[in-house]
Amino acid sequence: MLSLLYQEGPSTKGIFRRSGSAKTCKELKEKLDSGAEVDLACESIFVTASLFKDFLRNIPGSILSSQLCDKWVSVMDQGNNEEKIKSIQRLIDQLPRANVVLLRYLFGVLHGIEMRSEENQMNAFNLAICIAPSLLWPPVSSTPDIESEFTKKVSSLVQFLTENCCRIFGEEITSLFGEI
Repeated sequence: MLSLLYQEGPSTKGIFRRSGSAKTCKELKEKLDSGAEVDLACESIFVTASLFKDFLRNIPGSILSSQLCDKWVSVMDQGNNEEKIKSIQRLIDQLPRANVVLLRYLFGVLHGIEMRSEENQMNAFNLAICIAPSLLWPPVSSTPDIESEFTKKVSSLVQFLTENCCRIFGEEITSLFGEI
């Protein structure tokens, strides 16, 4: 999925903003869940993006860990960018290895999409609005006002992560997918 999003996402206008066909997404998810062979290259890239966001939303406790939720949302209240980056790196060190690997590849994809934002209209802000709700959510539900404020903070964090991913994850993030 990520490889396909890395290949096609940067040239796709509105990637992660537009949803794939709900029926097709449901059918493909059932096939994937059953272990059936699925050729996503034959499907709309919007279906792949929708399936990937659904996958992220179904990671127990979220990829960024709901247990660290308060620490993640407070990062953006810290001083300068260097302090924010160091705090983010400390939080990443507390995540399970599988989460860190997936985050590296995810932000490699988002970086590639952002680099061609003039073509695809998906700058770091727009990507964050679309993907942030799939990356972190509070451990307990709350009022709509509090949840709205939380979503804004997480979007701001994801925008910062996207804009600074090379400094956070290392320059090699731009070559994780090799020569595709």
